[in-house]
Amino acid sequence: MALEMSVNKVRSKGLLFFIAGLLFAFLWASAATATKFGLQSAQPFVICIARFFLAGIVMVLITHGLMRNRLPRKEEWKKLAIYGLLNISLYLGIYVVAMQHVSPGLGSLAIATNPVLISLTGAVLFRQPVRSQTWISLALCTAGVVFAAWPLIQHSYATPGGMLLLFTSMVAYSGGVLYFSKQSWSDLHILTINGWQTLLGGLFLLPAAIITYQPAHNVFDLRFTGSVLWLAIPVSIAAVQLWLYLLKDNPVKASFWLFLCPVFGYLLANLLMKEPVGIYTIAGMALVIGGLYLVQKKKSA
Repeated sequence: MALEMSVNKVRSKGLLFFIAGLLFAFLWASAATATKFGLQSAQPFVICIARFFLAGIVMVLITHGLMRNRLPRKEEWKKLAIYGLLNISLYLGIYVVAMQHVSPGLGSLAIATNPVLISLTGAVLFRQPVRSQTWISLALCTAGVVFAAWPLIQHSYATPGGMLLLFTSMVAYSGGVLYFSKQSWSDLHILTINGWQTLLGGLFLLPAAIITYQPAHNVFDLRFTGSVLWLAIPVSIAAVQLWLYLLKDNPVKASFWLFLCPVFGYLLANLLMKEPVGIYTIAGMALVIGGLYLVQKKKSA
C-alpha cells in the first residue's frame, strides 16, 4: 500500500512538472507575439512602462501585503537596481524596440538562444576557457537565426538593424542573469526580488518614455490593454514563477523546456500574425535546438 502511494506520488509530481514545463514554454514564447500586437497600438516604451509598473506593483503587493515578506535592506536596494537595469531596462527595453523591426517568430527564436549566450558571456567575463562545445553551440544558434531570418528580411518581416538590436538585448539579458547568479540575496524572497527589480527597471525607462512620447502614436484600445495585461500577468509573473519552480525541481530538465519556446513562438506567430513558416524557418529552428542541446548536455555532464 505504501509502495503504491509512493509510486502515485512520483507520477503526480512528474505530471505536474510536465504541465508546468509545457505552460512555461507556451507563455514565454507568447511574449513576442503579444509585444507585436501591442506595438500596433502604442510606442515601445509606453508598453514597457505599463507592463513593468503593473507587474511590479502586483508582485510587491503580493509579497509584502499577502505573504508578509520583509522589505529589501540597504545594500540589497543597490543590487536590485543594477539587476533591474540589466534585466528590465536594457534587456526588455531594447527588445521591445527591436520588435518594431523583427517578426514575432524571430523574437521567440532569439530568446531561445539565451542559454548559449549566457555560457559564452560567463566564460569571457570570468576569464574561463571557452570549451569547443560552447563555440559549436554558438555557431549553430547563430546560423539558425540567420537561416530563419533570411527570407523574412527579403519580405520585410525583419530588418538587419532590428536583428542587431535583438542580439544586443540578449547580451544585456545574459549580463543580468550572470549578475543575479553572483549575488548573495540572503533570505530575500524571490517574488520580492522579481517585483522590485521589475518596478525599478520600469522607473529607469520612464525618462526615455517621456522624451519619446508622441500622443498621436498611442491608442489605448483593447489591443493595447490586452497586450499589456498578457505581458504583465501571464508572462512577467506566471511564466517567471513557473520557471523558478522548474529550476528548483530539476535545473537540467528545466532547461530542456526552452527547446519548445521557438516551436510555440513560430506556431503563435503563424496563427495570430500570419507569419510565414517555410523550409528556412524549420532549418533555423533545428539548428538553434541543436545548439541548445549541446549547451544543456554540457551542463548535465
